[in-house]
Amino acid sequence: MFTGIVETAGEVVAVDANADGRRLRIRASGLADLSHGQSISVSGVCLTVEAYGDVDSDSAVNVDSNDDDASDDEQWFEVFLAAETVAKTYLGAVGVGDPVNIERALAADGRFDGHVVQGHVDTVTTIEAIEQVGDDWRFTFALPDDYGQYIVDKGSICLDGISLTVAEIDHDAGIFDVAIIPTTYELTTLQAKSAGDPVHVEVDVIAKYVEGM
Repeated sequence: MFTGIVETAGEVVAVDANADGRRLRIRASGLADLSHGQSISVSGVCLTVEAYGDVDSDSAVNVDSNDDDASDDEQWFEVFLAAETVAKTYLGAVGVGDPVNIERALAADGRFDGHVVQGHVDTVTTIEAIEQVGDDWRFTFALPDDYGQYIVDKGSICLDGISLTVAEIDHDAGIFDVAIIPTTYELTTLQAKSAGDPVHVEVDVIAKYVEGM
């Protein structure tokens, strides 16, 4: 389980694609306690750490890396994207140099911030507009087909692995807004986003349970 509180923004430094899927190597700081088999959220997608190490160590997987300018406190890890993940997320299109949000799974004794996030992406939507309002930012997203009933005013939503609150929703126009504070903007990949870019969406799982009952 995750909380949607992004720990750091990483960078894709290598991609190895074949008929079975894609393997990504990602470089990030502050992840010294990674372990094999660990769950990790990459821009909201729950994946499994297959290999990891310091930036100056060798990888067990044969990929072309771009680690020459990495700092000493950074680590790398590798994850595999199965065909299903490639089909249902935009990670199948990321390349070397692209930023991604990183969050490790919540420890049993960890502080619970954000909201319950599974890392099971429901769909992909697009950014319709970005507006700076004072020190904050207002992002407008297209309301994704078949998921609008789970998105409510002042409700929780996870976008690219970030736990956010719906600031406003317009079902007639097919859009919803979220307000982004400076800290979230600076510490996540949102600062690199533009109108038209794709975003992973995970709606509040509690809403789906309520609907199911």
